[in-house]
Amino acid sequence: MLAVEYVIPCASGTVAIELALRGLKVGPGDEVLLSAYDFKGNFQNILTIGAVPVLVDIGERDWQLDAADLTAAVTARTKAILVSHLHGGMVAMPAVMEFAREHELPVIEDACQMPGAIVGGRPAGTWGDVGVWSFGGSKLLTAGRGGLLYTNRADIAQRVHLYAHRGNESYPLSELQAAVLLPQLDALERRNAIRATNARQLRDLLLTITGLHPLTESLTDSQPGYYKFGLQFETALWDGLTRDRFAQAMRAEGIALDAGFRSLHRIHSARRFRTASLLREADRADEQVLTLHHPILLTESPAELQQIVTAAKKIRDHAAEVAHPKGGCL
Repeated sequence: MLAVEYVIPCASGTVAIELALRGLKVGPGDEVLLSAYDFKGNFQNILTIGAVPVLVDIGERDWQLDAADLTAAVTARTKAILVSHLHGGMVAMPAVMEFAREHELPVIEDACQMPGAIVGGRPAGTWGDVGVWSFGGSKLLTAGRGGLLYTNRADIAQRVHLYAHRGNESYPLSELQAAVLLPQLDALERRNAIRATNARQLRDLLLTITGLHPLTESLTDSQPGYYKFGLQFETALWDGLTRDRFAQAMRAEGIALDAGFRSLHRIHSARRFRTASLLREADRADEQVLTLHHPILLTESPAELQQIVTAAKKIRDHAAEVAHPKGGCL
């Protein structure tokens, strides 16, 4: 599936990112470029090894790392780029890799949310020097915990081995966890295809709702993964209804809809990172990302997808009342 030379199972996707950074010899005082909208564990991993996160903005319609913003962020201290494919969106890896080659920078590609996906004709995670999967919690492949690091570079694999092996593996994926994962791996391609078909149908259905947009798919020859199905909620078009109140109302209708991540510059001290732009889109994403959890995308019933749209339309028709409910509750 991945067609890579070295595959290193480990305890979590978060551990895999840290090991990837160490395998690339990123250390104290170095800078790592990453999206201002990302999983906070990636930010914290950079801090853990003494490096400095440098936050770049995201694209307007896909809310993935904006490759055009990398130019303003790079300095002589930059030692790596960390990208994450999130919420069914895809980072423009051809543009990122062109920039990385120009500046002789390695790339860590976080595919924790989309194992088995195709990005620009390649398996997600195989564009960069190192790819990462997660097997945690409710991921598309899950053993409760666990992760995977993979690379074609022998030097990275060797450094990871030297750091992690201390008489035994310090960050192991157990044999029992591997046994749980194998049948899921066999079913991954089929399940990804089902999720993709339902995601396309849901996109079409959502066209009828003003102010609620799926994240765009900007790359050709691609098949996103859908651990989460991402949406942009335009607060200004909902009669004063906030994103969080909308999500609460959707959950009251039985739809597993939640807010996305907090943008990194909104939840960390400015002393801990550097920015090179105003992060306008990351500000919007912090307030407007919604995510639909993936199990609904495995449905065989179109009626279940229609229920999502029906619930959203119901809330849309009563947005002002939901925004300011009598008695202070829904």
